[in-house]
Amino acid sequence: MSQDFLYKAILGSIVSEKSTRIGEKNNQYVFRVVPEATKEDVKAAVELLFKVKVKGVQMLNLKGKQKRNGRFPGKRNDVRKAYVCLEEGQEINFAEVK
Repeated sequence: MSQDFLYKAILGSIVSEKSTRIGEKNNQYVFRVVPEATKEDVKAAVELLFKVKVKGVQMLNLKGKQKRNGRFPGKRNDVRKAYVCLEEGQEINFAEVK
């Protein structure tokens, strides 16, 4: 696993009501990741990018919904999410991240 892949493994953070509630309750953060990323890749990427200790990672594959665009059928993209649990006393401040 190269350092270039670790920088590209995390596509962005997910900010929603559910992710905020999970973050406050369980000290977890939710990220969109590339489909090829494994738990170990996500753990290494978060520790490298945010300088925190990761306790555990849970992965989720979310299938895209079938939608229509006028009379033409279509499909939204599939999404892979990573729920990252941090060690006690650790937190990520997204305002300070470049």
